Amino acid sequence: MFENLSGKLDKAFQTLKGQGRISEINVAETVKEIRRALVDADVNFKIAKDFTNTVREKALGQNVLTSVSPGQLMTKIVYDELKDLLGGATHEINLKGEPAIILIAGLQGSGKTTFSGKLAKLIKSKGRRPLLVAGDVYRPAAVDQLTVLSEQVGVDIYKEPGNTNPVEIAKNAISHARGNKYNVVIIDTAGRLSVDQEMMDEISRIKSAVKPNEILFVVDSMTGQDAVNTAKAFNDVLDFSGVVLTKLDGDTRGGAALSIKSVVHKPIKFVSNGEKMDAISVFHPDRMANRILGMGDIVSLVEKAQDAYDQEEAEKLQRKIRKNQFNFEDFIKQLDQIKKMGNIKDLMGMIPGVGKAIKDIDISDDAFQGVESIIKSMTPFERQNPDVIDGSRRKRIATGSGTSVTEVNKLMKQFEEMRKMMKTFNKMRPSGRMPNMPNLRR
Repeated sequence: MFENLSGKLDKAFQTLKGQGRISEINVAETVKEIRRALVDADVNFKIAKDFTNTVREKALGQNVLTSVSPGQLMTKIVYDELKDLLGGATHEINLKGEPAIILIAGLQGSGKTTFSGKLAKLIKSKGRRPLLVAGDVYRPAAVDQLTVLSEQVGVDIYKEPGNTNPVEIAKNAISHARGNKYNVVIIDTAGRLSVDQEMMDEISRIKSAVKPNEILFVVDSMTGQDAVNTAKAFNDVLDFSGVVLTKLDGDTRGGAALSIKSVVHKPIKFVSNGEKMDAISVFHPDRMANRILGMGDIVSLVEKAQDAYDQEEAEKLQRKIRKNQFNFEDFIKQLDQIKKMGNIKDLMGMIPGVGKAIKDIDISDDAFQGVESIIKSMTPFERQNPDVIDGSRRKRIATGSGTSVTEVNKLMKQFEEMRKMMKTFNKMRPSGRMPNMPNLRR
């Protein structure tokens, strides 16, 4: 996500490295590179030009402090402008009302139906009782797809097989929700392959009939400026309340995310980056600006960790570590917790400085597959008692997991080193110092 743009912006800042002060010449060179990077990312040319003009004016109006280099100053200015370009502030979804009504709109193929399922799961996790509504009566299997998703996320669905009137279905769904104490209704609507008047008229009638709290326009971020143009066409008719960017994990240049707020004057509320039902995030302009500039996103990483965190399991694990009883059963549970947090490369990119280092490295979500195969080829007794795994057992485990004895030995060695480290930390004094730590000041 935004890897190419991040790399080109970093290259633009190189112009100022080693410079003692801001000047018209070095600012002009940097701004030229920034504009080129934005245009290459498929940002609207006028938006890119306005952006860089503002950056130039702010940079030339600054006096560089002795403790701040010109490069650091330019990075701060670009960060502030990127944050504003992306929307400035975080905008939460409006769930007022009983029920709160959310209308999902967009072109066919943009990911509306999948997003509807993800949103339902997210809202359910906040203690609400959502109802999914199958309002797409045209696309073959659309109702079936939403039904499958509703089962995956554990949310009820309202559908009317045989009824081809989406306005009527939406109205009936609201009545059903009120009568059955659902407090959020998410209406999935039909998309088309392109913007057409019939589609616009239909969704306008649904809007008038149900008076939604939120109208979320779902857009495929991989379509670049086409996505922005489509958003403008929808907004002119619907006056939607927010944008959802999907497929941010694909080969996207980022132009849609950087342009859409300036064109439609509506905030990006959610981003979606994967097929898993938990691959949905509230959009934070400041965090995204940090990531684009290669500064990571520790806050989002911590939030993902907290969402995957099981307090009861963590307390059990802590007790086992204290008693030096950490085993492969515990290890594989920790791997499962990490996988729940999302795409591995995306997670690593949230660590400051790491994103740039791994941008050309292909990190698969199956990165742990070999480790898991080895552990799952152990017997329950072996997983709970790693010390019994001798040479003959290792050979059997290697055969069962489709790996080599060398790979099994490597995992055993890494596991033992990890256990030693845990044992050492367990002996740490309350002061935080290791026992018998030499005084390094002597």
